Amino acid sequence: MRDVQPSACAGWDRERLLASPWFRSLAPVIAELPGAAFPDLDRLSALAVARGVVSGGGVPLRFVPHDAHADSSATAYERRIHEQGLVPTRPGNLHDLFNALVWLGWPRTKATLNRLHERELANAPYPLPQGARGTARDVLTLFDEGGIVVASADAELAALLAGFRWKALFVERRRDVIERMRFHVFGHAIHERALAPFRGVTAKALVVDVDDAFLRLPLAEEIAVLDARAAEHFARAESLASTRALAPLPVLGIPGWTESNEDPAYYDDVGHFRPGRRSDEGTPK
Repeated sequence: MRDVQPSACAGWDRERLLASPWFRSLAPVIAELPGAAFPDLDRLSALAVARGVVSGGGVPLRFVPHDAHADSSATAYERRIHEQGLVPTRPGNLHDLFNALVWLGWPRTKATLNRLHERELANAPYPLPQGARGTARDVLTLFDEGGIVVASADAELAALLAGFRWKALFVERRRDVIERMRFHVFGHAIHERALAPFRGVTAKALVVDVDDAFLRLPLAEEIAVLDARAAEHFARAESLASTRALAPLPVLGIPGWTESNEDPAYYDDVGHFRPGRRSDEGTPK
């Protein structure tokens, strides 16, 4: 069963994206792009220059056409970005466009992920089997593709999320969630799924503690703060020790992200809102 969600159309539609909570994390960037024409690589690269976006290696970023004859491995992809600042981007491809928009909107975090990918690749004691990345790069990839940043000004709400207490969080504390939490999709694969959202879409949540003053910030400043905090988080070695450090979050449970979840019974679907494994303290094992 698919949830009807006016988050985006099948192609580029700036106004519909700006109206969607799934794309709020990218709204300041989307607002600078043309309303009808699909953003081209020159326009995206110009925005990168204007915003001072650099790779994990400190090289000014540019979006370039994907070369079908070039090495397409993840290693080559990350190193090309790190060393040359070149992000292979397929023109007219929404998945690649959303990746580019995240680079523009969350430049510190994306640069940190790229730098850490390169560090892990450089420090690998031997070539990993094809398809293997190691735990640290698994964490980085999971967040890059499927991450969501959750800002919480209430520690109890954050604990409910970490403990898979979905009805307690989204039903019993619904008003508090709306007032004291902010949800920003980071992973470009989640942005792509927003084009046709369905029950079961789950993001990997990085929960960031904030104060009440944060909740009053303009959107662009709010995202800038979270970009810096997420970059700092992943720069710490312990953040890459386990993929379980990022809490799973069924995104269609977030208030306002689908009309269906206005009904408390929506959260009774344990196939969607899984209870998970919890320790005695109520946090995921």
